Parts: sequence; C-alpha cells; structure tokens
Amino acid sequence: MRIRGRVACAAVAATALFALAGCGGGDGGGSAAQPSGQAQGGTLTVFAAASLTGTFGDLEKRFEAANPGTDVVFNFAGSSALAQQINQGAPADVFASADQNNMTKVTEAGNAQGAPAVFATNTLQIAVAPQNPKQIASLQDLTKPDLRTVVCAPQVPCGSATEKVEQAAGVDIAPVSEEQDVKSVLQKVTTGNADAGLVYRTDVTASGGAAQGVDIPQASQAVNQYPIVVLKNAGDAELAQKWVQFVNGDEGRQVLGAAGFGAP
Repeated sequence: MRIRGRVACAAVAATALFALAGCGGGDGGGSAAQPSGQAQGGTLTVFAAASLTGTFGDLEKRFEAANPGTDVVFNFAGSSALAQQINQGAPADVFASADQNNMTKVTEAGNAQGAPAVFATNTLQIAVAPQNPKQIASLQDLTKPDLRTVVCAPQVPCGSATEKVEQAAGVDIAPVSEEQDVKSVLQKVTTGNADAGLVYRTDVTASGGAAQGVDIPQASQAVNQYPIVVLKNAGDAELAQKWVQFVNGDEGRQVLGAAGFGAP
C-alpha cells in the first residue's frame, strides 16, 4: 500500500504530481467486490479534498483488500488547488471535490468523463481548544479583537462556506490568517497558534479530541456538496469507475456517515 501527497497546500505540488499515472484493471460495480479469476491490479490516482483524508484513507484499505494488486494513491489538498492541477495536465484518474464550484472548473474544461455524482455533504463548526477556554459560543464572538481566528482562503470550499455563514450572521471576521485547506486551519487551532477556526464538523470529529466543535445555526445555510467524477485521461477508466461506485455504495456511505458526513 502506497500513499502520497497527503495534504498538499498549493498548486506548486503539480510538477511533482506529473510523475504519477493511473493504470490498472477492474470491472464496474456498486461496491469493492472480490475480483474474479482474471488478473486484477494497477495504480489508481485519486485527487481528493483535504477534508476527505481520514475517510478516503479508510476506504482505500477496504478497496485494496477487496482488489488485490490495486494501489490507491492520493493527492489531498484544497479543492481549488486540485482543480487547477488537473486543468494544467496533472495525471489523475478520479477527482473528489468539497464543492460544486471547483468541480465545475474541471468539467467545463472538458477534463471529466460523464457527469459528477454528489456522494456526501458537510457543514461548518467553530473549532476551539478542548474545554473551550475562550468560551466561544457564536460567530459574533469571533469578531472580538483579542481572539485569534483562522479561516480558509475564499477560493477554497471551506472559505466560500465561511463567507456565507458570515453574511448569514451579519458579522465580519478579521482572521489572523487564511489557509489553503481546512486541515491547515484545524492544525493552527490544535497547536495553539489560533484560538478558533472555521472548519468542517468532520474535521473536528477526526481530531480525536484535539479540538472541540461549537455549532453555529448559520451552518445550515452553507452546506457543501461533495461531487466525484472519473477524469477524462484516466489510465484505467473501469478501475476509476469502480472506485467511484465504491464510494457511492453502501460501504462508502457507512464510512462517510461514521465520520460525520451527511448523505447527498
């Protein structure tokens, strides 16, 4: 099993990614069915939003176990950076975005096979230190001058969602930094470099107690939909489609749901 590019932070990673190429074999199906007597295997390169790191890592193990010889290789990053890399020619077989906007950039450039399918949804929480020492209870609290708040950059899906919840709450947060992916925002909070950060609730869950989540009512007005698609230049379109169907199948939905993702 081989995993690369766990959380790339910007499009500068594209050059290194040109060395990756998806290849392999498999037949379609709604789950990672056991292979037939025919030889199976190959490398599947998946570009996926950083917020999918934990769940896709879990699904990778299940998929590879059910398809011996298959090696799923990930590039996790902000969806905007991934879309840019794909449109610049970085070799990849599947793209899973954290929003529709960045998926549209790929489909409109003619780099997708067929129509993307939404496989999950996600909403924001305020991530704070355990026990919430600053007693943060709302978005309004994040405007206090003595609080260090970190958010995602506007072009990143979690940044776009942040702007929507700010508008819904009628607040204007002045962050100390804008990060290129949601994992970087969470890291600022868990390392004590920020008092609060706006991240997905799944990221708070994945922190394993290193962060605590504060619910915000405005989150329901900024629900992110996660679409997935096989890419035009996939080395093995059948194997890529098999991964997409696995993510959308019962086992994929179970893993995503346990991590806190909502159903499509």
